[in-house]
Amino acid sequence: METLEGAELCFPHLLNTSCRRPIRPHSEATTIFILMSSISLLTVALNLLVIISISHYRQLHTPTNLLLLSLAVSDFLVGLLLSGQILFFSGCWFLGDFMCGFFGCATFINTSASVGNMVLISVDRYVAICDPLCYPTNVTLRRVQMCVCLCWICSAFYNSVILKDFIRQPGRYNSCYGECVVVVNYIAGAVDLVLTFIGPITVIIVLYMRVFVVAVSQARAMRSHIVSVTLQPSGTGTAKKSELKAARTLGVVVAVFLLCFCPFYFPSLIGQNTSSDTSYSTFAIWLLSSNSCLNPLIYAFFYPWFRKSIKLIVTLQILQPDSCGAKLL
Repeated sequence: METLEGAELCFPHLLNTSCRRPIRPHSEATTIFILMSSISLLTVALNLLVIISISHYRQLHTPTNLLLLSLAVSDFLVGLLLSGQILFFSGCWFLGDFMCGFFGCATFINTSASVGNMVLISVDRYVAICDPLCYPTNVTLRRVQMCVCLCWICSAFYNSVILKDFIRQPGRYNSCYGECVVVVNYIAGAVDLVLTFIGPITVIIVLYMRVFVVAVSQARAMRSHIVSVTLQPSGTGTAKKSELKAARTLGVVVAVFLLCFCPFYFPSLIGQNTSSDTSYSTFAIWLLSSNSCLNPLIYAFFYPWFRKSIKLIVTLQILQPDSCGAKLL
């Protein structure tokens, strides 16, 4: 009995303070481990291709692609951080309090940055479709770079305030040795729910509803060869066909983002505690992580330049001199 009891402990030599491993069917544990590992590897690989493509090829250095680059960086980090989730799936945290604090803070910061990137992408598409004449002057590479930097800085600062107690002492909320628990008080949790989910999601939906209405009216105008000035306020002009296509593509990205994030935040929104429901928590985390893997697949399906850049990278043509000047558009 003592041997069996010790085998259930995360740290058998610490009989009084060690956490116990949760009992799961072997088939279920193996399936989830393989699934999460596959998502992690695929997310890292695909987003690394996006990062290399946009960073290397000069033709892709546009304001919109810079936002996609920032989103790819956050998705790439999700793939790396998912390895920590895989390690903790056994129910035991073996990396110590410092790494627990690092993974917890990095996950919160990365989630906030991803939401911020989605808001910036929505604003970019709103300006490009609804005010195309002013887009080249108002949305420049330098301004987008500043917005991206502010997005990451604000995410880091905001989450350092929310998690200040956890950062000071990462293991203060652990009930036993081998646990990694992040606890946010009720007020901070309510503020985080509004600033990280409700507020940004509202902005994204409102902007894309406006973009959708304008895009539909412009598409009808182009099909019937009617001058766009008769359909829109004076001076707004008509968005290019490429801009409308980009809006549709990024609209799919945003829609997938909402579908993947809502199950994770919905219990908090209705005041329901799902911490004891391991099945729902596993599903919500899996869906949240899958979003970072789906984004590059959406680019590959909708963006010819991404498919061309992947071909150049895989065939090692990217190593040739002056390959950064290749024509992809």
